[in-house]
Amino acid sequence: MGKINKILLCGYCGVGKSAIIEQLLYGSHVLESPSHSTIEDIYTAVIETDRGVKEKVRIFDTGPAALQEGTEGDIPKHYLNFPDGYILVYDTTSWESFRRLEKLKKDIDKHRDKREVHMIVIGNKSELTERRQVQFDTAQAWAAKEKLRHWDVSVANRKSLVDPFVWLTSKITQPPSKTNFLPGRKTKSTSSNNLDTS
Repeated sequence: MGKINKILLCGYCGVGKSAIIEQLLYGSHVLESPSHSTIEDIYTAVIETDRGVKEKVRIFDTGPAALQEGTEGDIPKHYLNFPDGYILVYDTTSWESFRRLEKLKKDIDKHRDKREVHMIVIGNKSELTERRQVQFDTAQAWAAKEKLRHWDVSVANRKSLVDPFVWLTSKITQPPSKTNFLPGRKTKSTSSNNLDTS
């Protein structure tokens, strides 16, 4: 474990960002408990990657006023410059929360300063099938168009929360390739006749 990588959870107000983190890290979220609007929370976690390496990550839980109901504001720029990875979260029972992802992604793409960042999409509250407004196939098609990985998760099923975080942590902590040299082609040497083989 060297560098501490940073992951930013962002999405519409009330999609369950805090519940996802608390259930993933502590298993302590109580379903149907009253929710309180988050201003900002920061969590530190050690996540085992798909390479079997434990990596320390800092997870930023946002709740900026710009993403609350009734506003069309941008996510504050200071949230867009530092993360190594982004998790865009929507509520499967809210079409509006899904619709807002497109603007969030555009804001992130616009302000990431040509850095390579990894981004995934999580549809929360997948257990509420009778109230579902965003079908999995619709979200999957949008994610594929945007070249993003997509998961449907449920805070009620803690195991469903693990895979997206492991995948993203594995991507943002992937070691650089071993060499910076591109393989070249062999050239014929005319000096081989000058070799003294005696």
